[in-house]
Amino acid sequence: MNSSKKITHIIYDMDGVLLDTEPFYTQVTQSIVQQYGKNFNWNLKSQMMGKSPIQSARLLVESLDLPITPEAYLTQRVAGLEDLYPTAKALLGAMTLTQHFKKQGIPQAVATSSSKKSFNMKTTHHKPWFGLFDCIIMGDNPAVKHSKPAPDIFLAAAQCLKAPPEHCLVFEDSPAGVEGALAAGMSVVAVPDPNLDRTLVNQADQILNGLDEFSPKDWGLP
Repeated sequence: MNSSKKITHIIYDMDGVLLDTEPFYTQVTQSIVQQYGKNFNWNLKSQMMGKSPIQSARLLVESLDLPITPEAYLTQRVAGLEDLYPTAKALLGAMTLTQHFKKQGIPQAVATSSSKKSFNMKTTHHKPWFGLFDCIIMGDNPAVKHSKPAPDIFLAAAQCLKAPPEHCLVFEDSPAGVEGALAAGMSVVAVPDPNLDRTLVNQADQILNGLDEFSPKDWGLP
């Protein structure tokens, strides 16, 4: 853990860090691929996580040799996800930690690959909570030219917070997100899904099972 850098600002990924939406993707994708006699496993999922929808879709179609276009997969996926998104629940420790930092006056941002439309659906029942973030940068923001693992979204969040990247701490659950945060010159805490192969995020400064395990003191934070 590199706490030699002074941390003044915090950036969170949303899916799998703040909201428990990752199982939705698994469920919907599995139901689509099994129509073609295929199986969606964690090895493939871990490569798709955090990337833009179209990048993930291309990877899936190529890897499983599906007889459909990436666009057709996304159309089916959206229909399945739109029913599930509004049921998204907060992950353990997420509200407590973000509210703690809000009280302490630590600026916080969300950096999510989600589009504005899916963000709004996922946060249907969490509007007051998401109101406490100083900045929310989404995947369809014009400043985000390249999706994770490129650093664009994190740099856009830092710029919105008016924070030097080296003073930002990022919470991420995906290998692509961890890579993007490090490329942005930030410190990163990985909170991978229990099914994810941890060696895929071992370049993170710290690896935890969830936000409930995070100790601000470890990072010189109040």
